[in-house]
Amino acid sequence: MSDDRPHGAAAGLVIFDGACRLCARSVTFILDHESDHTLRFAALQSPAGARSMSEFGFDVADAKTFVLIEKGRAFTRSDAAVRVARHLQWPWRSLAALRIVPRALRDPVYDLVARNRHRWFGRTDECMVPAPGVRDRFLVE
Repeated sequence: MSDDRPHGAAAGLVIFDGACRLCARSVTFILDHESDHTLRFAALQSPAGARSMSEFGFDVADAKTFVLIEKGRAFTRSDAAVRVARHLQWPWRSLAALRIVPRALRDPVYDLVARNRHRWFGRTDECMVPAPGVRDRFLVE
């Protein structure tokens, strides 16, 4: 990308499992419903995704969640999902209200889906290929 901003600085960076069908569908959903078009994306399997995960102290080999890096902070699990919802158009933006539910209740539900995502939704041997119109929002290198 030609943008000189550090990963996740001015715009949020969503790091996702590119081999997970649910994760790829989630990224497509975000792209289709995002209101501000500021989020960027990196597959965990890409050099940019792996580097960003490592920079924030995450074990790339043990990725069980997607990560949102925003304003220099990393958010995971249900916190990341709730924060991503703030970027969506109405009515999806209203999902951000789930932040009032204590994390101790949100995260177990998130973990259940994350733990079973490959079994329930499948895996793919190839990372998703972004559509030409949004390709510049995906970090690879």
